[in-house]
Amino acid sequence: MEMVLNGRVICVAKAGGKVSAMDNVCLHRGGPLGQGVVEADKIICPWHGWTFDRQTGAASHDTATRVPVYPVTIEGDDVMIYID
Repeated sequence: MEMVLNGRVICVAKAGGKVSAMDNVCLHRGGPLGQGVVEADKIICPWHGWTFDRQTGAASHDTATRVPVYPVTIEGDDVMIYID
């Protein structure tokens, strides 16, 4: 899912009971990660299939290539995402 936070579009995903947040822009061609699929602990970009680890932001094909991730906490029914 996509969420706008302080003018920035964030990809928010839940899998295995855990919520994660990362930049919404795929590093390959700028695809919208929040419109992709969550499979196991990976976000799959809907445009060209690049995959990123939900917790670290690391691309599957090159772990040195990373999408920024943001800390998340749950407070009651609220999802708190901490961006700088």
